[in-house]
Formats: sequence, structure tokens, C-alpha cells
Amino acid sequence: MDDRLATALEHWAPRLTGNGVLPADLARVATGIVSWHEWCDAWIDVAAEHEGLGRAALAAGRLLSAGEHLRRAAVSYHFGRFVYFEDLELAGRAAAGAVRCLTDALPYLDPPGRRFAMPFEGAQVVGVLRTPRDPAPHPLVILIPGLDSTKEELSVVEDTFLRRGMATLSVDGPGQGETADRLPIRPDYEVVGAALLEALGHDPAIDSDRIAVWGISLGGYYAARIAAAVPGIRACASLSSPFEMRHVLESGPALTREAFRRRSGAVDDADAAKKAAQLTLRDHALKIACPLLVLCGGRDRITPPLHQARLAEEAGAEEFLFFETGNHGCTNLLDHHRPYVADWMARKLAVGHRR
Repeated sequence: MDDRLATALEHWAPRLTGNGVLPADLARVATGIVSWHEWCDAWIDVAAEHEGLGRAALAAGRLLSAGEHLRRAAVSYHFGRFVYFEDLELAGRAAAGAVRCLTDALPYLDPPGRRFAMPFEGAQVVGVLRTPRDPAPHPLVILIPGLDSTKEELSVVEDTFLRRGMATLSVDGPGQGETADRLPIRPDYEVVGAALLEALGHDPAIDSDRIAVWGISLGGYYAARIAAAVPGIRACASLSSPFEMRHVLESGPALTREAFRRRSGAVDDADAAKKAAQLTLRDHALKIACPLLVLCGGRDRITPPLHQARLAEEAGAEEFLFFETGNHGCTNLLDHHRPYVADWMARKLAVGHRR
């Protein structure tokens, strides 16, 4: 296989299976193609099969199964698109499929979800809001995906928080998912965070006094910027965050550099480097006053643990979890940290002891 395909499988195989892709589907794609150019098409084929199962289940009134099939279709479409720029028309089809399938799955998930849309600077920040079946209002965790991720990838993450009595809002902010074509990446994500809290304050399902943020990779940077500047955030968990994004562009994989260039709106690599230099936690980390949990992996080759160690030190993090064998996002060690973070959040948001 070519270098880009080999890199994708080496870096992201645990991430795919940890976020809803069936191992058999990953194996089928990995053994069925030899070049990165074939990646998106292969995942569209996989996703279309799951979508077909979902549509058939819907027609037969098997609604729980329909939700499961369509959610799996959505994440399969998403991973066909996530860092694929070889054929933008094909990538657009995959992105549309991910949105379509997750939207159609939402009423049939357990618990169900609903689309969230917030006007923002002439566009929309779009998300998925899910609440526990207990009586409202609910404490909420805002889930922020990374550079190459979207809300469709976070559906399994949502389940971990929901089982512990917390509502979740997974968002496509500037440079992400449905919002990417209208708004580029921006360094001052606290502006987005403040707007989100304002909008959520009008939702009777949400306890606006108990809101936390969780972010992974570049989303971990965004979460930290919100925690540093937006009043009312009760807790923050930051996983594999860059401290200085410019260092990621200098040493990160080619697929990551390409994703940043495109999603930041940069015209070339030099412009991308200038934009990346604006994404920094310098002078911001020390302003984080809420409880902060920082997590990182010792084998992270995209945002090495030096980034997260600096965030933890400058912010005075309540906890710093280092996993020596963890990859980027510690997706190869999900059982070691995902339930732990959800339990930590539940304590910080004062979820009932019966959880």
C-alpha cells in the first residue's frame, strides 16, 4: 500500500473501531485497497450497506435497529471523508451521507437526540443534543471534536456521559463538519463557547449552572480556551491538546498538515503556518480557574505529551493523566480513560450519587 494509506491505518485504526466502526469493516477496507486515493470510495461502499440495513429496518418498524444501523453508517461515511482531499466531490458525498444518516438515526437512539443549530457570524454552529431519560433539567458536557473530526464521530463518546446522568452536546464549530464550508478554524474559540452557553441558557432541558467542556486533539485546545475565558464553566477535560499548534504543523503527518491548511482557509503552507501560530494557549492556560483534567499519551506523534504537560503545569491542572503507551487521543486505551473522565465529570457536575 502507498505511504498515505499506511500512515492512516497506523495512526487511526484504533480510533475508527473505538468510535463505532466494526473491526470487520476496517479489515475489509484495509485489505481491499492499495492506495489512499481509494479510501473514501471504499468507506462509502461500507456505509451504504449499513444505511441500506437502516432504511430496511425503518420500513419494517424495527426502530431501535434502524437507529443502530444508521449511526454506524454515519460514522463510516465520516471516516471516509475525515482527512480525504483527493476528490472533493466524493468527499462531499461522504460528508452529506454522515449528516443524513446521523440525523435520521437521532429519534431512535437510546436516549434519543435532536439537532442543535445556533446562528453564528452569518452561518450556523450545528450539533447534536442528547439528554438522559431522567427528569430535566440536566447537567451538560459540551463535546468538541478535533481538527479532522466531526460530531458524527462523537456519538459513542456521548453514550459514556449519558449513562452517568449528563446531557451531551456534540458540536461542529468553525472548521468542522457542517460548519467547515462556511467558517474557517479560529484561534479564539472562547467566542464560540460564550455563544453556546448563551443559547443553552434558553433550553429548559439544560441546567445552565452545571455545564462542562470536553475536547480531544484540537478540540482539547478549544475546550481549554473556553475554560480560560467563559464564566460559568464548571469543569474541563482536555485530551491530547496542542499547546502551540505551529509545532504540530512543523512535525505532524502530511494528512494532518493538509487538513489544517484547508480547514483554516490558508492559501498555501506559509499562510497555514501563520494561522497555526495564532492557535496558542500561551497567556491563556494560566487563566483557567475551573477544575481541569489533562490527558495524554506517551506515543502521541501528532501532539506529543510535552504539549499537555505544559498545559497542566501552567493551568495548575487538578489531574494530569499520562498513559505511556497511549497514541494520539489515547484511542488504543479507551477503557483506561473514557469511563474515568465521565466519572470525573459526574463528580464535578454534582450528578446524583445513585449514578
